Amino acid sequence: MKFYIIIPSHNEEEFIALTLQSLVNQTVLPTKVVVVNDNSTDSTPEIVLNFAEKHPWISLVNKTSDAIHLPGSKVIQAFQKGLESIDEDYDLIVKADADLIFPPNYFETIIQHFQSDASIGMVGGFCYIEKNGEWILENLTDKDHIRGALKAYRKATFKQIGGLRAQMGWDTVDELLCKFYNWKVVTDESLHVKHLKPTGANYNKTARYKQGEAFYTLGYGFIITAIASLKLALRKGKPFLFIDYLIGFWKAKSTKKPLLVSAEQAQFIRKYRLQKMKNKLFR
Repeated sequence: MKFYIIIPSHNEEEFIALTLQSLVNQTVLPTKVVVVNDNSTDSTPEIVLNFAEKHPWISLVNKTSDAIHLPGSKVIQAFQKGLESIDEDYDLIVKADADLIFPPNYFETIIQHFQSDASIGMVGGFCYIEKNGEWILENLTDKDHIRGALKAYRKATFKQIGGLRAQMGWDTVDELLCKFYNWKVVTDESLHVKHLKPTGANYNKTARYKQGEAFYTLGYGFIITAIASLKLALRKGKPFLFIDYLIGFWKAKSTKKPLLVSAEQAQFIRKYRLQKMKNKLFR
């Protein structure tokens, strides 16, 4: 199976070489890797071009955007810029971060999953972060959720869900829409990917409000939003984030922010999320 990888990047000189080297070391190589340099002010583009000279399947695309990093929108706009530069001759499309080290068998294993079942729409491994000299599972991880840092989609799935939304919540709505269209989402616990930079380390208060807004635009409704907000705030070890998330939700609701999904899809999502919560509560 042919797979293309698109890597949005902004000032990743510390990590991008490690990411690209881990792709060069794969047992099954990608057909194309496109690194989107989004307004970097460091040596990120030069590092990528050095790899491209040795490996013609790696290329650089430059993009200029606002320097402000709001989760979701900036990274997916960069991804979409990379998407514009590729052809349609692929079986799988991958969105990857620029601060990952993939194990050598990562994509060989990903392909095996896709080949094993034509109804599998998305596959991914798990992100591990370094803490006290050990690599541990990143605490934002759910065993049935693929982190936004490493998403692999079957082409037909990617097309049917309408690609990726340039808004916070994109890496949740994609999986929910997979479920809506009866695609399977597969996670592989054997695939340990080193995540070199903690998720959301530099997000400000505006970005935290965006999380609540994302819950609204996913069609969650208040009850599911409150539960999801509390769970996320506790998981991050910052209980007061719960308030910021709820403020973001009510701001989005009061301004009638457009949903990321249709009314039918929102109804399905609420039912699906409530059922999952009940299953966890009563198992």
